[in-house]
Amino acid sequence: MREIALVYLDRSGGLQKFVHDCKKYNDSKQSYAVYRFIISINPSDIAELDATLGNYILHNPIQAAQIFQSVCFVAIKTLSLIEQLQTEAQISILLKPTHLPPLPSYVLSLSAFPFNYTSQRFYISEGIAIAMGTVTKYTQGARFLCTEEACPYSEGFRYIRVHLPGATESATVRNDFVCSLCSSPLQEDMKFRVLGDKQVVEMIDAKVLNALKGYSNDKSHFRIQTFTVFLR
Repeated sequence: MREIALVYLDRSGGLQKFVHDCKKYNDSKQSYAVYRFIISINPSDIAELDATLGNYILHNPIQAAQIFQSVCFVAIKTLSLIEQLQTEAQISILLKPTHLPPLPSYVLSLSAFPFNYTSQRFYISEGIAIAMGTVTKYTQGARFLCTEEACPYSEGFRYIRVHLPGATESATVRNDFVCSLCSSPLQEDMKFRVLGDKQVVEMIDAKVLNALKGYSNDKSHFRIQTFTVFLR
């Protein structure tokens, strides 16, 4: 699947954009713990190249991003695109689909049963934004070091934590992580914390418009509830 991912990036122009993004990082005088790349993907085109990878992207996007992460790391090292990069863990890949299959199973409707809370695949969700919070910061990535000076992991970029979709802030940054080599506590290197913007939006199903119009579609009882969306 890594080979197919590389072929797709080359054919779609994504590889050229990736090289351009790497150049901006390489030309920057700032040191980064995490190098973040957004890769636009067309699920239909990938499925034509390889159905297995196409389905993997649609239904396991977090794991699929790791395939692209590996491909991008090899490309950076082979072409010497970012001199400062040391480990594959420093690369954060966000897959951004251009569209999803026009099938009911890819539409997330919180007014329809059954709910599928366990799936972490891509969905389309439509609604009306009724409230928006202010834009605040969250931690996209952080570097941790072992507190035991004699430990090999007290330096370098062995411990990189990156925010994943659906995770809480404490899953990325907290003070109870321990070294896998010597079991000593890990401490964050604050100089390398990577911040991003997030915004909370309160939404409601578009079906609420029918209630506001003052008529019912033969349902004597119905209930509309808002849901919260995190934009990062």
